Parts: sequence; structure tokens; C-alpha cells
Amino acid sequence: MKLTSSSFQHDQPIPEQFAFGAPDRHLHVRLAANHNPQLAWTGAPAPTRSFALICVDVDAPTRPDDVNQEGRVVPSNLPRADFYHWIMVDIPPATSEIAAGECSDGIVAGGKKRLHGPQGSRQGVNDYTSWFANDPDMAGTYRGYDGPCPPWNDMRRHRYHFTLYALSCERAPVEGDFTGPQTLEAIRPFVLAEARITGTYAINPEVG
Repeated sequence: MKLTSSSFQHDQPIPEQFAFGAPDRHLHVRLAANHNPQLAWTGAPAPTRSFALICVDVDAPTRPDDVNQEGRVVPSNLPRADFYHWIMVDIPPATSEIAAGECSDGIVAGGKKRLHGPQGSRQGVNDYTSWFANDPDMAGTYRGYDGPCPPWNDMRRHRYHFTLYALSCERAPVEGDFTGPQTLEAIRPFVLAEARITGTYAINPEVG
């Protein structure tokens, strides 16, 4: 199975059109268009009954002390953790593409109330839910796709893994506001094949 994108090339930068935050000369960061990227796939095993799609940033800082603080930087050697940006399950087996902007177009404070995507699909809770939990202007439940917005003072270029899973089940065994880790654990027994494409993103102008 192969996963590709016309929005970015494997191991290359993701354009800011597909990000949550973009560089700003005066404010460090500004809100971006937040479109989901185009994704297409081929070569799924014949027994596939549904697909699951997960996007995760594997370079999220593990300590918030220096994040987005004037006069400080997030060192590149700081231990990192996963930050989930998109969880989608029950993608019909006949589906072979998600168009750019089909599932996300813009930012909604508090999270999107209406989700768009392939018919019958379900989308889980991304990690902006916890990131904005203490922000009175942005707090809420963030579902569906919300793109990259690494700290503006992070010295590491973040990697975003988009992974598609071909599953032997028609409906993934997750309910309600399911998360990335919950989904990965639940679908594990049903994975027939998987494919990945990785994009990179940084807001810090000092990151090459």
C-alpha cells in the first residue's frame, strides 16, 4: 500500500496553507488557513473493509517551561512526545483520496462543531483539546484535523507522520470522543497494511 500527497512531498516542508499557525514578523505566529492536505492511496489489500488515518507530530516538547517565551528557546535536544493532529476511522474501503480542504478549512475557537469527510467516517479528538484547556478564548473539544503549530521558539523542525491503516473491520471499535492512542490500541488486531507519508514544519525562522 502506498500513501502520497500533492500538497507536500515526503520528508519535505508542509506549506503553511495546511498549518494551524504560520510565522509572523511582529507577533511570532499568526493563525493560518488550516486546510487538511490532499492524500491519496493505492494498493490496499483485497480484504480491506475500512481505513483509519492518523496524523501525529512526534516532536512535541515534553516540558512547557520555555515554550513560546520571549528571550528563551526550546532546545532541540529536549526529549519529545507525540501530539495528535488528526484521527479518522471508518473511511469506506472504496475511498482512495481525501481532497485538500475537504475535512478542514479554517480555525474554529473551541473546536469545529461540524465535521466533513468521507461518507460514514468518524473523526476523533485531537490534542489541541488539552493544549487550549486553560485558555478562556480557545478552550473546547477539538475534533477532526487541526494542523501544525509548533512553538515559535523551538529549535527543532517538527515531523508530522500521516499514517493510513487498512483494516479488516468495517467499524473501528472506538466510541465517543476517541483519541489517537485509544484508536491505535483498538485497531491493532485489525490492521492488514499501513502506509505513511511525513511532512515537516517549523515556525522559528532560525530553524533551517
